[in-house]
Amino acid sequence: MMDGNRGRPPAVILAGGLSRRMGAEKALLLLAGRPLVAHVALRMAPQAGPLALNANGDPARFAALGLPVLPDPVAGNPGPLAGVLAALDWAAAQGAAGVATVPADAPFLPGDLVARLAAAGPLAVARSPGGWQGACALWPVALRARLAADLAAGARRVTDWALAQGAAAADFPEDAPFLNVNTPADLAEAGRRCSTAS
Repeated sequence: MMDGNRGRPPAVILAGGLSRRMGAEKALLLLAGRPLVAHVALRMAPQAGPLALNANGDPARFAALGLPVLPDPVAGNPGPLAGVLAALDWAAAQGAAGVATVPADAPFLPGDLVARLAAAGPLAVARSPGGWQGACALWPVALRARLAADLAAGARRVTDWALAQGAAAADFPEDAPFLNVNTPADLAEAGRRCSTAS
């Protein structure tokens, strides 16, 4: 962990989805010459403690990132809540009190995301004018047992579960930083943004 990041919560990039709408693994799609997940890691590294990646299957495909790869602790690809549980388990093993999560398909995340989440509370979810950004959240490790039980009982929706536990909102003024690359059109839009920024 970098000295400048001491005291900041660890963060896990959630890449365990099946990417049905893209027809290929979203995290590894190239944007401006590098995989989407690499863009996310670069956005998160300055603002969090140690980083890890939640993904299923062969971890070797992410070797270039140099990050620990955490598989879902629940079988059957139940969705991002399983990735949150993987993140909580990993953070607990490091003695951390909480962990931030972000999606692997959001290459323009705010540079102050973790700081705003932490300011909102120990359990907080990002919210922009377009609504809740459920995968962008800060989770207390104390919720591990509750989440494991609720996943086993069928819980699947990240935002619904977080709000049921009393999550606070970390409000952001714009939707643009939370662009999720879910379709080829989204990837094209992200490419245009990168071209404009360069």
